Amino acid sequence: MTDHTYLTWLYVPGDRPEVVVKALGSGADVVLVDLEDAVAPDRKAYALDATAELLAAEHEVPVHVRINALTGTLAEKEVRRLTPLPGLGALRLPKVDSTDDIARALAWAACETSEAPALYALLESALAIESAYDVARHPAVHGIALGEADLRAELGVTDAAGLAWPRGRAVVAARAARLPPPPQSVYPDVRDTEGLVRSCAEGRALGFFGRTAIHPRQLRVIEEAYRPGPDEVAAAHDIVQAAATDAGALALPDGRFVDAAVVAGARRTLALAERRPG
Repeated sequence: MTDHTYLTWLYVPGDRPEVVVKALGSGADVVLVDLEDAVAPDRKAYALDATAELLAAEHEVPVHVRINALTGTLAEKEVRRLTPLPGLGALRLPKVDSTDDIARALAWAACETSEAPALYALLESALAIESAYDVARHPAVHGIALGEADLRAELGVTDAAGLAWPRGRAVVAARAARLPPPPQSVYPDVRDTEGLVRSCAEGRALGFFGRTAIHPRQLRVIEEAYRPGPDEVAAAHDIVQAAATDAGALALPDGRFVDAAVVAGARRTLALAERRPG
């Protein structure tokens, strides 16, 4: 499975290794081990040790690790410790404001004998939104996403309407840099299934793809919200079938005109429809 078909990303606290093991069997496409917000200061060292032990072996499910802020005292040690481990799928960098932050993480990783890890940048400030495209097109960056809690606080945003432009900016920056569409940020109320469904529909309409979750019960809701419906699948079949006999731009029987980008999107839709149920 490639980044283009990751739909669910499940956060788990790094100081709860038993929860991390359960998460690996939860059905999430990616398990996000969190060393930052989910771990109390007095348990940071233990969380790093537990995560390093987990990543000493590879896992069938990709394991990404959100490290602590790059400007703090913990991130360098975390990058140096985790980068060489065979089970590390990627590092998730919080509070990335510019490409200088990417360069800092890579400098720490280069001190090890292994190759530099894949990096995912979390944009959590006004400056980060302004720098979104530069960050996204950095060759070491495999994806970007918003950290909406911190962004709301800095901007003084009181409802979702105030995040419309940053959300659109993140989507456009990712696609302009030829990255997968960003996943939505977490929906914090794990009991509000109806709200999660509505929010996912809004995110999908904006161009997001999939979502980070904070509880396994959210995974199936996200999966179903982002899987294409019967009408979408049927339309994609028509496009791909027509493209099989015409390599250029083409007109479908119903009069729609499609080009190579539309055909590629139709193929992604069919691949997504073939995923296993959440």
